[in-house]
Amino acid sequence: MSNHSVVITGGGGYLGHRLGCALNEKGVKVTLFDIWKPIDNFPKEITFLQGDVRSYSDVEDALKNANCVFHIASYGMSGREQLNRKLIEEVNVTGTENVIQACLKNGVPRLVYTSTFNVVFGGQVIKNGDETLPYLPLHLHPDYYSKTKSIAEMAVLKANGLKLENGSDILRTCALRPAGIYGPGEQRHLPRIVSYIERGIFKFVYGDVNSLVEFVHVNNLVAAHIMAADALTAEKKYRAAGQPYFISDGKPVNNFEFFRPLVEGLGYRFPTVRLPISLIYFFAFLTEMFHFLIGPVYNFQPLLTRTEVYKTGVTHYFSLEKAKQDLGYKPQSYNLDEVVEWFKLKGHGKKSCPKSFTNAIWNVLLIMVLTFIVLCYIPVVGI
Repeated sequence: MSNHSVVITGGGGYLGHRLGCALNEKGVKVTLFDIWKPIDNFPKEITFLQGDVRSYSDVEDALKNANCVFHIASYGMSGREQLNRKLIEEVNVTGTENVIQACLKNGVPRLVYTSTFNVVFGGQVIKNGDETLPYLPLHLHPDYYSKTKSIAEMAVLKANGLKLENGSDILRTCALRPAGIYGPGEQRHLPRIVSYIERGIFKFVYGDVNSLVEFVHVNNLVAAHIMAADALTAEKKYRAAGQPYFISDGKPVNNFEFFRPLVEGLGYRFPTVRLPISLIYFFAFLTEMFHFLIGPVYNFQPLLTRTEVYKTGVTHYFSLEKAKQDLGYKPQSYNLDEVVEWFKLKGHGKKSCPKSFTNAIWNVLLIMVLTFIVLCYIPVVGI
């Protein structure tokens, strides 16, 4: 991809920043486009352009002179973000429409869209699924993020083959559906998990001990994006054009066992209490309802949302054969060692000092809430 000029929407985020740096090392001219500048430093050869995907004029200006766009920008993946429907739709649907139209307007011939497993998954068991699986019906999505990502992916793939306005070529698109991303410095999921561990909230696991999910190391996902862009070129016979691909490390694992090295690596005891997933789902439902009522006044961070319960506790993993055949994708092997070291360097890890008063309060509140949920969950027997 040398001598190419690419734009990465959501370039201020973890994946966008890492992808931009990897492309820069290959001699590609990179522009990171985002409303926020990356937390980490980036090479001086990379251009940062501040803008909003919700603004068509911002997107059109950003895509001028580009010959490939990686559309990574999204909103509402986890936590309280999942409950802001208006912003989720504006970023994920309107933002994607803006990117497609700006590609056509500016004569950008390639668009790689970062999607999600969730376009086909909504809480049902999936074992070694592949890209022939149909989209989950929109009304069955348990959260608005997954619904809008599905709408956006369909729009991107439908745009494949549309004529560019300059008449020079057509737009070729593809979509990558990654598993949960991890790696040192990841800022969306891992810090939240570590905060639960350190505050004493991570006291139990849930679901079937044999349930399996997947993750993808950021380096593998970056490699997949670069391969996907290459597979939209004439040199690769446009083999990825109009196609979706599941991307992961290719190692299905129990969600909680995956994080055991992180918990124990930071010096904490791994929970031994296992609760039924239906109970936790009910707890998440009540939490969402409570957030709906008081969210406008106090936008607290839910412990879990319903979608997060499904994503972490219900088996769903996918075949990588299509990505391997079309893209040449070969996931490398990684573990959480680098992640543990990163958090330790940031001052995390169990200290020898006594538990704080705040942690004690959290423990009491958690016990009270779970007790309440269990009592609500137990059916009333008539006399």
